[in-house]
Amino acid sequence: KMAAGEAAGRYRSTMSKSKDPSGLLISVIRTLSTSDDVEDRETEKGRLEEAYEKCDRDLDELIVQHYTELTTAIRTYQSITERITNSRNKIKQVKENLLSCKMLLHCKRDELRKLWIEGIEHKHVLNLLDEIENIKQVPQKLEQCMASKHYLNATDMLVSAVDSLEGPLLQVEGLSDLRLELHSKKMNMHLVLIDELHRHLYIKSTNRVGQRNKEKGRISSLVKDASPVPLMDVTNLSTPRKFLEASQFSTPGSSSMRETSLLEIKEDTEVDPEENSNVFMGILIKGLAKLKKIPETVKAIQDRLEQELKQIVKRSTTQVADNGYQRGENLSQENQPR
Repeated sequence: KMAAGEAAGRYRSTMSKSKDPSGLLISVIRTLSTSDDVEDRETEKGRLEEAYEKCDRDLDELIVQHYTELTTAIRTYQSITERITNSRNKIKQVKENLLSCKMLLHCKRDELRKLWIEGIEHKHVLNLLDEIENIKQVPQKLEQCMASKHYLNATDMLVSAVDSLEGPLLQVEGLSDLRLELHSKKMNMHLVLIDELHRHLYIKSTNRVGQRNKEKGRISSLVKDASPVPLMDVTNLSTPRKFLEASQFSTPGSSSMRETSLLEIKEDTEVDPEENSNVFMGILIKGLAKLKKIPETVKAIQDRLEQELKQIVKRSTTQVADNGYQRGENLSQENQPR
């Protein structure tokens, strides 16, 4: 009985101190296991039942006292629970919608990439079509440039068109005839430029000297100066040797005259291309360089040098003879047989 009393005391102290039901249950089990007498167990059982009844009565009293607050708390708890449940459902739906949007965005991204690639392809096709349209007009424009002797523009146009036809537009079968035509013109273009270069080198330059001599002859006949007039005054004529010597004396920091003139030469379509012979020859050389025909040009100049010089001598001799004859006629009319 003393052991049972001690166990009941520990039980009560445990009940008063511990709020944990599991601790209380363990204490009861320990009390019942230590007591050997059935009567003690029945007594402990009665105490437990009495304690539970007391708890129920206290609970009922508390419910009666705090019924309104308890009802409000239960309703509030139910409302909170419902809101939490609804929020969970909404979050679940939002997650599902986000996954769906993610899949749709992936699909849209693939579609946008496809459309972007198609846009690039269409833009490239439009550029090719514009280029084809421009190239189809090249023969007509080339003929106009050649007729007006704007050879640099013609060379640029021809080289660009042939490069396009043999490059990006090589697979276009409809341009095969135009490709052959322009390629043939490109192969023969340098012959025209070389002929023009020889004409200015050997014929145009000597014609200018002859014109100056005729003007000097007319002036001397007007003033009745009997002193002979030099027929070939070439001191002011720009020759390649003089041009080279002038470039040799340029300062090291500046580019030579020959390089500067060739690089800065531009063709003005508004003026006569042959007005300035030096500029025109520079344009011809630039065109031949674009055609990559400089070696052929040098060889042609070397091959025709002797023939052209003989022609200069022949023309100069005829010019001197004609001027001398005309001068003699003028002097004979003035009764000056000298």
